[in-house]
Amino acid sequence: MDVIIVGAGGHGRVVLDILRAAGGHNPVGFIDADPQLAGQEIGGIPVLGQANLLPKLKSQKVKGAIVAIGDNHARRSYAKKLAGQGFELINAIHPRSVVSPTARLGTDLVVAAGAVVGTDAIIGSDTIINTCAVIDHECEIGQAVHVCPSAALAGRVRVGDEAFIGLGCNIIQCLTIGAHAVIGAGAVVIRDVPDGVTVVGVPARVIPTRTGPAQPASI
Repeated sequence: MDVIIVGAGGHGRVVLDILRAAGGHNPVGFIDADPQLAGQEIGGIPVLGQANLLPKLKSQKVKGAIVAIGDNHARRSYAKKLAGQGFELINAIHPRSVVSPTARLGTDLVVAAGAVVGTDAIIGSDTIINTCAVIDHECEIGQAVHVCPSAALAGRVRVGDEAFIGLGCNIIQCLTIGAHAVIGAGAVVIRDVPDGVTVVGVPARVIPTRTGPAQPASI
C-alpha cells in the first residue's frame, strides 16, 4: 500500500527506515509543515508539501499514513486529522524489535529497532516505542506516549496519555505514570508520578515547572 509520512525531520527519517526494513508498505513521500522543505528529497523520496495536500493525495489513491513527529500532542492531532480524511493509519514495527503475540497494539505506532514489547502489554495509538526501549509484561501505555531509547518499564506499569518517558530511565513494577508527565533522562522512578509533572534523578523527584512549585520529596 502506498503511504505518506507526516513529518520530515529526524524521526521521519527513522520511520522511513523502519518501513523499508519491515516491507509491506510503499512510502511515496513526506508531508511537512515547513514550506522550505517542499520539493526536497529525504531518503530518496520527496517532501510533497504541507497538510493542505492531503485531500489531493487521498484522491490519488494514497491510502495509508503514519505520523512521524516527536511532539506527543502534535502527533496525536495530526493522526486525528488523517483519520478524519479517510487515511488508514499504519504501524512502523522494525523487524529487529520483539513484540509479543499477546500484546495489543493501537494504530499509528512506531516500534524501533531493538525495542521489546512484552506479554499482554497494551500500547495505545500514536505512541513511539523507541530504540531498545523495554515495555515489560502487562504494561498499559496510553495514547501519544513517547518511550525514549533504552528506557525500561518493569511489569504492570501504567502510563497516561501524552507522557514522555526519557532516555535511559527505569520505572519499577506496578507504578502509574500520569498523563502529560515527563520522566527525565536516566531517572529511576520508584513511586507513582502524578499527571503533568516533571521528575528527574535517582530516585526520581518532582522539579519546579512553570505551572507548579517544587516538591522536594522523592516519588
